Amino acid sequence: MTLQKDPERTETKYLHQYADFTGKRVLEIGCGDGRLTWLYAKSTHDMVGIDLNADDLRVATIERPADAPVSFVRADSVCIPFIKEKFDIAILAWSF
Repeated sequence: MTLQKDPERTETKYLHQYADFTGKRVLEIGCGDGRLTWLYAKSTHDMVGIDLNADDLRVATIERPADAPVSFVRADSVCIPFIKEKFDIAILAWSF
């Protein structure tokens, strides 16, 4: 049996229902391997994904579409390393 993550695309539906990512600067806290990142990244102006897991970040970096304005940083959500940057939207999904 294959594990399917959100085959009904419920996450995408609700993300776009509650937030307009178009042209926004977005911070994704706990981005993991980028599974959710790609659902909205292409419409953003700039996107930063942070996560503590270096292996997940490596996968996300490898799988990043060429036209997705995304950068990844290994960081803890308790001490986000952005002092001067400003984000329009911050997302924290499926992180603990």
